Amino acid sequence: MKLPATLIRTDIDTPLGPMRLAATDGALAGAWFHDQRHAPDPALMARWRPEPAHPVLREAAAQLADYFAGRRRVFELPLELSFGTPFQTAVWRALCGIAAGRTLSYGALAQHLQAASAVRAVGAAVGRNPLSVIVPCHRVLGARGELTGYAGGLPRKQALLQLESADLPLPTPTLIPA
Repeated sequence: MKLPATLIRTDIDTPLGPMRLAATDGALAGAWFHDQRHAPDPALMARWRPEPAHPVLREAAAQLADYFAGRRRVFELPLELSFGTPFQTAVWRALCGIAAGRTLSYGALAQHLQAASAVRAVGAAVGRNPLSVIVPCHRVLGARGELTGYAGGLPRKQALLQLESADLPLPTPTLIPA
């Protein structure tokens, strides 16, 4: 993933821990939990201009707050997904088609992308999704429905799936390590 040094950013608090949001002038380009694997290099993120009042960042923060409060299941934001390879971008776009409350296996996702023999490559692309929660990589499970591979940590993945399956406010996240 090749992110530019010219993004704008803000940090928000969520029930599952702080997140950093990043945007171009017109689209959301990133949403990472602060301790997430595969997040951009801290030196690069430090060069991004803080601008919490930017309309894209403000709307993303509001929609995430609604999501975590159980009032939103679909994000309606302009997304910038072109900073990955063409294959990663195809995987990230396919993730957007997995509805809240639904899950898909890595193998089924690979088949959907007509890349049935590339399950590991699909898994790697899912793990490098730059828009956690918003591009729902947490909805991808192992072949037998097991929780596997979430860059934000498996307790978060479990909490996100629980939130989406219950139509109830998110419980206090006691599973997230400090």
